[in-house]
Amino acid sequence: GLDFFAQSRELFLLGVVTLCLGIALLTEQLGLSIEMGAFVAGLMISEVEYADQTLTYVEPLRDIFAALFFVSVGMLIDPVFLWNNGELILGLVLLVLVGKVAIITPLVRIFGYSLKTAVIVGLGLAQIGEFSFVLASEGQVLGLVSRRVYLLILGTTAVTLIITPFILRVLPKLFNWLESIPSINHWLLPMEMPQGATENLPQSQHIVVCGYGRTGQNLVGLLTEHQGSVVVIEQSETAIQKLRDGGIPYVYGNAASLHVLAKAGVSQAKSMVIALPDSMSTRLCLKRSLELSPDLDIVVKANHYQDIELLYQLGGSEVVQPELEASLEIGAHLLSKMGLAPSAIAEEIKLIRNSHYVTLRGDINKVEVNDRIENVIVGMNTRWYNLAELCPLVGMTIAHAQIRTLTGATIVAIKRKDGTEINYPNPHTVMEEGDRCLVVGSIIEQIAFEQLMSGEIPLIPTVRIQVGDG
Repeated sequence: GLDFFAQSRELFLLGVVTLCLGIALLTEQLGLSIEMGAFVAGLMISEVEYADQTLTYVEPLRDIFAALFFVSVGMLIDPVFLWNNGELILGLVLLVLVGKVAIITPLVRIFGYSLKTAVIVGLGLAQIGEFSFVLASEGQVLGLVSRRVYLLILGTTAVTLIITPFILRVLPKLFNWLESIPSINHWLLPMEMPQGATENLPQSQHIVVCGYGRTGQNLVGLLTEHQGSVVVIEQSETAIQKLRDGGIPYVYGNAASLHVLAKAGVSQAKSMVIALPDSMSTRLCLKRSLELSPDLDIVVKANHYQDIELLYQLGGSEVVQPELEASLEIGAHLLSKMGLAPSAIAEEIKLIRNSHYVTLRGDINKVEVNDRIENVIVGMNTRWYNLAELCPLVGMTIAHAQIRTLTGATIVAIKRKDGTEINYPNPHTVMEEGDRCLVVGSIIEQIAFEQLMSGEIPLIPTVRIQVGDG
């Protein structure tokens, strides 16, 4: 029966709505609230095989009703009551925020996440949920909650819902400042230990795949078909279960953790693929993998085209952006239909890839690039350094100085004396006297970079370039 309904969008949607309303009315007849019935109906539908299809159909309706819900809540709030009880409501808001953070943060830590992640989750869930309106309203109807207490709950809930987005917006900048303090940085970003791993993991000449989403699954399937030795790093229990069922070697943990990467044998690996769902984890995973194996061949999936240059700068051997790759494949098909020779099409695609998709990305103005740099370095230790006249790095390119090999640090921006700004400098960029270099790296890497600037760490003999000689 469900298969028949699923073939018709209209009948499927009507069937889902009828089912939800029926369950909601039934629970009301049994003495429970209609809202509780709707909640139970939603849980039931989320467990069936058509859950994703259901969400696709009802998502527009969900957004409309959510907007109506918050508008109706706003109409219930009494501004005069809020003004007269402002101090009390602010006190309750503070109590709720502190209390929920104090409860949620330790729970997240128990599951093995870092303190930084635990605090973010705690603050993200610190607001009072929308369901509290329903409970407070039912309590008032039953005489369990007075009108004054109801209005206090209403005002406190509304204020927590309003301020939570602003708190989450400020958190990255706050953590970026705290992480620049060595004594605090140790607590915010502890090295997470592996939570589990397959016995007898490959020890050398294997390929490490970070992330077992759709991209990771396809790659692992392709590699295993060709008898490739693979180790997958994943921290989703659902994905780990798939790896167990498939007999695929895995390490259960955060791919951005040095301990997890070491457990996966990154230092002895042949290659590595990073296909993580968020940009921050991708950058940290790349950075720390190169700390273990500076010459490791790493292919990185860029979640956004703005990340491409930075991922190359951080040491990625190859950076792939799925949306831009799709454009290339569609373009190749259309060009072949126009009569272009396959060799000419292949050569043009090769040039686009070698240029880091520059012809497909379009121009990004200076303000956008600066904002992008400010955003991507959140969560990393950064510092500006001035290159004096006698600095050994003056006159050398970034590649010839081998800064990443000698120190592990990375230069992500350069400001010249004449005001010129170079964002994401390429390996052939020449460092000049008076340059201010924005360096990303851990505390130890920053110290090593300072020693390289002062000559305490000897440079590998190479060619020095004189500016102006052509």
